[in-house]
Formats: sequence, C-alpha cells, structure tokens
Amino acid sequence: MSGGGQWGQEETRELIFIRGELEKDFSATKHNKTLWEVVSAGMKDRGFTRTPHQCKSKWKNLLNRYKGKETSDPENGSQFPFFEELHALFTERAKNMQRRLLETEAGPDSTQAKKRMKRTTVDRSSDEFSEQAEDEDGSEEEKPTRGISRKRKKADTIVSDKSLRPSSGVQEVLREFLNQQLRMDMQWREMMERRAHERQLFEQEWQQSMEKLERERLMVEKAWREREEDKRRREESRAETRDSLLTTLLNELINDTNL
Repeated sequence: MSGGGQWGQEETRELIFIRGELEKDFSATKHNKTLWEVVSAGMKDRGFTRTPHQCKSKWKNLLNRYKGKETSDPENGSQFPFFEELHALFTERAKNMQRRLLETEAGPDSTQAKKRMKRTTVDRSSDEFSEQAEDEDGSEEEKPTRGISRKRKKADTIVSDKSLRPSSGVQEVLREFLNQQLRMDMQWREMMERRAHERQLFEQEWQQSMEKLERERLMVEKAWREREEDKRRREESRAETRDSLLTTLLNELINDTNL
C-alpha cells in the first residue's frame, strides 16, 4: 500500500496497536526517534508503507482528536472511531504508573505515599498523554499556552480519575483490552497462516508447471532425436544403394571393355 494519501481505519488501528506495544519503551525515553522508526518498520511488515514522521504526525492527530472527545463529551466518544482503543491504552498506562508508584513508595508511610501517588499519577499522565511533543521532536519548541495547558490537564485528570475507580472497573477495562489484543493476535496469526498456505499452494503449482514443462521439453527432444536418427538411417540407405549401383555399373563397363 502506498505511503501517501489518507489513512484508512485498518491502517490506523495497526498504528495504534504497534504504538501500544511499544508504550513501555516510549515511556522510558524522551529521545524516541528510533522508536518511531520501529513503528514504521512494523507498519511495513503489516503491508502499510509509512515513514516515521508520518506515523508520529498521525499519532499526534489521534491524540488531539481523542482529547477533544474526552473533554467536550466523554459519554459520546464513540463518534470518534478509535476512541475505545486509545481510551483503553491510556487507561492501562495510568494503571501501570499507579502500580509502579505503589511498588516504589510502599512502606510504613503508606498513606502519604498514596497521596503522592495520586498527585504524581495525574501530573505524569498529563505529561505523557500529550506525548511530550517537545522531547519527541528533539528541539526546544515553545510550550503550549496556559489555556491549552489547562484543557490538557483537565483531559488528563479525567483519564487519571477513571483509572482510580474501584478495582473491578479497572479489571474489566484491562480484561477487555487483553481480550481485544488476543483477538488481534489471533487475526494476525490466521492471516499469516492463510498467506503461508497460499504461498505453499502457489509454490506447488509453480513446481508442477515446471515439471510439466520439463516433461514436454524431454518429449520434444526425444522426438527430435528420433527424427534425426531416422534421417541418418535414410541417408545411409541411399548411400548404400548409390554405391551398389555404381559398383554394378563399373563392373558392366569393365566386362564390356574386356569383350
């Protein structure tokens, strides 16, 4: 598929899936140019040719649309076709941050650690939700205006609040995300198996056609050799006949001379 033009839904979902698989790597580093090259390579493996810059730009566009739906009308986010995938991804991200902070700060002062965890989760979720555009570009761009920052912080706070709901809700979201990932993995494996089967059939057909052509070549070669052999025998027969006639003629001439 060409790397230019608009993004299709299947192509966009593949981008979200691959970017989600690399979430831990993106969270661990700010200089992620190489990671976007990995995303581009993953898209190419799935049959979609996109440059790292195109993948990153599309991801930022998805984030902006997701944040717009989340802040303006959270209950009507289904109008954005990729809302559920992104919401599940960021919910899982917030949950992982919460779990890491709990493991890091667990101890005698657990109450104070939980307060710090909640405050830090909201702040870090806000920073990571915006994907830290300045760090990804590797430049010293100006920060967003205060009004935009407040909107982003509000959207990130909503995501963080949702991630801090009772454990049953989080488990349900996590279970749904894992089931969706399993379904996508199964579809991918089925597609790869189908392609392998088609390739095997093609190779068998190609081998059969090559064998047929080889048999036809051998038959043509055999027929040619038979014709050449027959021609040689006829020439030998004519030569023998000619020699016999010449011998007879010479004998008659010799007899006539003697007489």
